[in-house]
Amino acid sequence: MSDVGLTHIALPVTDLERSVGFYGRYAGMQVVHRRKDVVWLSDHTRPFVIVLIETREVFDPLRPIAHLGVGCASRDELDEQCKKADREGVLITGPNDYGPPVGYWALFRDPDGHTLEVSHGQEVALAVQISKTGSDQGSTVSPKASHSA
Repeated sequence: MSDVGLTHIALPVTDLERSVGFYGRYAGMQVVHRRKDVVWLSDHTRPFVIVLIETREVFDPLRPIAHLGVGCASRDELDEQCKKADREGVLITGPNDYGPPVGYWALFRDPDGHTLEVSHGQEVALAVQISKTGSDQGSTVSPKASHSA
């Protein structure tokens, strides 16, 4: 298998295991590669990984509007994630319902201050499919659509 297209994003973290736990709990990510001071995480849905690199300090974390985004299976799942995030003190905002194409979403803060958006009902797959076929029959996706998260 050849790696073509977007394959990873690398984030500095101060504690690999704490970050692995966070992304496992909130994004369904699992370790697929590990070496000294580096971990690759995947949700096994596509050939894409989050590369966590352990450093002494994180100077410029991803903060809203910069964020990682993951989709979940249902609004109920997102509601449960938000309750858990609130109990653990990592909920930034949400859940919020912006309707199509943005959907139902929330923002969480990882142990180093990077922002993770968890959503349901975003129309990313639809927008990509439309861009391939050139058809937007019945789509609510607009090139001007945006959201604040």
